[in-house]
Amino acid sequence: MLLIMVCLGLAAAPGTAAERPTLLVLGDSLSAAHGIPLEAGWVALLADRLERRDPPWKVVNASVGGETTRGGRSRLPALLQRHAPEVVILALGGNDGLRGIAPDEARDNLSALVRTAREAGARVLLVGIRVPPNLGPRYAERFHGIYHQLAESLDVPLVPFLLEGVALEADMMQPDGIHPTARAQPVMLDHVWPMLEPLLETTDASPAGGGSQPQPRSANR
Repeated sequence: MLLIMVCLGLAAAPGTAAERPTLLVLGDSLSAAHGIPLEAGWVALLADRLERRDPPWKVVNASVGGETTRGGRSRLPALLQRHAPEVVILALGGNDGLRGIAPDEARDNLSALVRTAREAGARVLLVGIRVPPNLGPRYAERFHGIYHQLAESLDVPLVPFLLEGVALEADMMQPDGIHPTARAQPVMLDHVWPMLEPLLETTDASPAGGGSQPQPRSANR
């Protein structure tokens, strides 16, 4: 199991790191920097950006290559207990689609992930994915639709497609046609950022953290 913790600012004053708000990313190989240097991945770039905030944030990347919504659902409770994140980014589903898992099953798992994170006091950002039309365009559209269904039914902010502006650009995709290159990672971060930043600002403004989850509207439907 790959569990990556990105924790910057080691030269800070004693005790400072423990007081930092924490952001947890639970994803698959798209968030685990598959095929590129770890420090070039969009989550590592996010950690660099959050290091410059006031207060600075700690980023824990619990993304695993090949992870499914079911696997994430089984791992999340322990991650929440260990890291007590203020914000959780859920970026799962691609492997479910590639394996032909029923969209309803993936939706139920994602719903449980959102609810579990919220019950632990975290604010949640849901990140969607589009699957190749290998199993037919109807399946692909049904699968993508589950993210919008969850965004509406659970009132959770949504980035509809992590690879927006990347997936159709040949120089931004690795030869497998599935994983983005290092060049694509800043684009991915900039696509996630507008929906993520409002969730960070709630904690930035509250020394104790917590608070209700603001609900920015999803874009690029």
